[in-house]
Amino acid sequence: MVKDLNCSKQPIGNGYFINVSKNHTFGTDAVLLADFASAKKVKKHCDLGSGCGIISMLLLRDGIAESSVGVEISEEAVELAKKTVDEYPNLNFKPLCLDLKCLKGELSFGEFDLVTCNPPYKASGAGILSESKTDIAARHETMCTLEDVVSSSSHLLKSSGSLCICQRPERLADIISLMRKYRVEPKRLRLVCKKTGEEPWLVMLEGKRDAKSGMRIMPPLFVYDENGEYSKEMLKIYGPYKEGHI
Repeated sequence: MVKDLNCSKQPIGNGYFINVSKNHTFGTDAVLLADFASAKKVKKHCDLGSGCGIISMLLLRDGIAESSVGVEISEEAVELAKKTVDEYPNLNFKPLCLDLKCLKGELSFGEFDLVTCNPPYKASGAGILSESKTDIAARHETMCTLEDVVSSSSHLLKSSGSLCICQRPERLADIISLMRKYRVEPKRLRLVCKKTGEEPWLVMLEGKRDAKSGMRIMPPLFVYDENGEYSKEMLKIYGPYKEGHI
């Protein structure tokens, strides 16, 4: 067990809080991915690289998932998530300290309706490494690769189960290629732009295990309006956050 977590409570709306720390918090991309993954209700959800547990908590908070498993390699992050779980025994959330590359025998394969992942954005060897070990693991493919994420997700999903993932737009071709390699057919795509006229900074993609080809392109999501304020859709997504902000 990790001692001296030095954590604080971050409100996530509807009366819920989540425990975060300097090393393990969450950002806009995780909240947007949770919203994107909320297209339909599911029984069993798994979040890979779950960090402090934000995506699981949001899906459980809104009743999108009946149960959720969070897979995270950082013991500190898992302890934060467990601390949150202890405060909400009504939520069926199980944080596990596991390497997502080694899930065989740890989780049931072929039984999850939904897998989500907000993976490291930078490929191995790309870009300058972040200063802290935590940031390096979260932002660079040092602990796992995009292929590890898609492969593990494919094993976890039941037939017709969904993988929802977010990434930088420059890696969209990689995601689509890997999904098809592991029998996860890309079905729904959405680009996120900071504002009108700018190139997207985030891409969200849903793939379905063993599905037929045919992908829906959703309208882009704009974070800010022409006045530099949150767009109406962003306000709707962030609506439940009555206290504090992300």
